[in-house]
Amino acid sequence: MEELLKELTAIHGPCGYEDEVAIYIANRLKGKVDAIEIDNAGNLIAIKKGHKPGPKIIVAAHMDEVGFIVKKIEENGLIRFEKLGGHDDRILLSQRVQIKTATELRAGVIGTISAHMVKFDDPAKVRIHRNLYIDVGAKNKEEVKNLGIEIGDSVSWFPHFDFLTERRVAGKAFDDRAGCAILVKALEDLDAADFAGEVIGVFTVQEEVGLRGARVAAHQFDADVAIALDTTAVSDTPEEMMDQTLELGAGVGIKVIDFSLIANKKVKNHLVNVAQEQGIPYQMEVFPGIGTDAGELSVGRSGVPAGVLSIPSRYAHSSIEVVDLDDVEATRQLLVAFIKEMKHAADYRVKLNLEETE
Repeated sequence: MEELLKELTAIHGPCGYEDEVAIYIANRLKGKVDAIEIDNAGNLIAIKKGHKPGPKIIVAAHMDEVGFIVKKIEENGLIRFEKLGGHDDRILLSQRVQIKTATELRAGVIGTISAHMVKFDDPAKVRIHRNLYIDVGAKNKEEVKNLGIEIGDSVSWFPHFDFLTERRVAGKAFDDRAGCAILVKALEDLDAADFAGEVIGVFTVQEEVGLRGARVAAHQFDADVAIALDTTAVSDTPEEMMDQTLELGAGVGIKVIDFSLIANKKVKNHLVNVAQEQGIPYQMEVFPGIGTDAGELSVGRSGVPAGVLSIPSRYAHSSIEVVDLDDVEATRQLLVAFIKEMKHAADYRVKLNLEETE
């Protein structure tokens, strides 16, 4: 899993520029699933069938990472940029980035003033991203163009994969390449004899800019249940807003509610029961500050019972996201165990007991 996660996070794939991620996953799954295709939105869809007919489950993980896009090249060779996805302007300064041109990847840095200049500045000032710039070492505009960099080129954090401890790693794009890695491994490891029905793995696009890929995927399949795999922000660090309700290393998060979804109660309870039966560490997640593909999948067609398995992470949407590999493994284990027990949509509905009256 570690090597797969390292390879996935190294790929350049901001919102709307997920092509290379899709190609990597498709090549990895070739011959291990029953069908692979890409829809018109760019979602990669991999289908694996069980040994006999049964319920259909959509499992979604988004391929895109937050990034930027080249907006303007200044005469002095510095590059202005716009955001792709949600960023905190406070963390942009001095970051290493990577620009994808038509032919290659180019390194750059987001510039900042020298510490010696702070005495002439307001040290509390946070400059918005439109006032910042990327420095690629060019002397002027013409040299930037000679490097192959053009307006519209995509930008990501510069890739790295660092083991902080034996089981905790830091890097870019764990949101949501960690979910992609889990879904890839599940599709690889599941044997048709292990389950009845069909697993529809959807590696979605443009989640970070409005769940757009999931919106398209939601209406393509008549699914019985949907599960989104995504990272979630823990609250176990000392900042004053942290409430210690989600912890790194405490197991997979089972979603109760976020701003995009109130998890189907029976799906949520089924996930909890499976985790308890299998001895898989888990924690309940009530966090309105996040949304996932499950929000769109749940309203596809006539509605789909939906839940979310969350991978706890620190420092989301930064260049130094941190995850615990034991949490990643717990998420994979619970997903696979749930697929083996998944039910038809009717089993996740409210049961009516209407008595006839005279």
